[in-house]
Amino acid sequence: MSHADNNAGTRRDFLYYATAGTGAVVTGAAVWPLVNQMNASADVKALSSIYVDISGVETGTQLTVKWRGKPVFIRRRTEEEIELGREVPLSDLVDTSAENANKPGAEATDENRTLDEAGEWLVMIGVCTHLGCVPIGNGSGDYHGWFCPCHGSHYDTAGRIRKGPAPRNLDIPVAQFTDETTIKLG
Repeated sequence: MSHADNNAGTRRDFLYYATAGTGAVVTGAAVWPLVNQMNASADVKALSSIYVDISGVETGTQLTVKWRGKPVFIRRRTEEEIELGREVPLSDLVDTSAENANKPGAEATDENRTLDEAGEWLVMIGVCTHLGCVPIGNGSGDYHGWFCPCHGSHYDTAGRIRKGPAPRNLDIPVAQFTDETTIKLG
């Protein structure tokens, strides 16, 4: 065996080890941020549930709060809005699912979409189910509920899609009364 053959083997071994080491470092650098994202930060954990004071919400008005980075509409409906919502037969609706996290699998009746039995309080995530715009409230649109100005979706007084490109009703988050003037979201 010559001296040149001995050096060629050593160089080849060095290249294999150098390539393997570089690959391991690059893989570790790529995976490290993904592993760190698996644990929620303290600010995310803090927003998993919030308490909202509704003592100042008058009948016929709406409060908008931010929860998990999205607007949440808390509406105290009038008798007229409740009647309009309860008059609608399920056959007239585009989406017959309540989309209510508090009542999974329920039909989209007005009673199944409100927070209380009387139907006065309606709590919804204020994001249009078409492309994520924020609908305008306070009796807007053809059905006196909410209107999405981006692409023309019309929601009724119970937040159900009635007209336009949105495929689903506005989503209802997990929510409950903790006392007469406080709602817990999440």
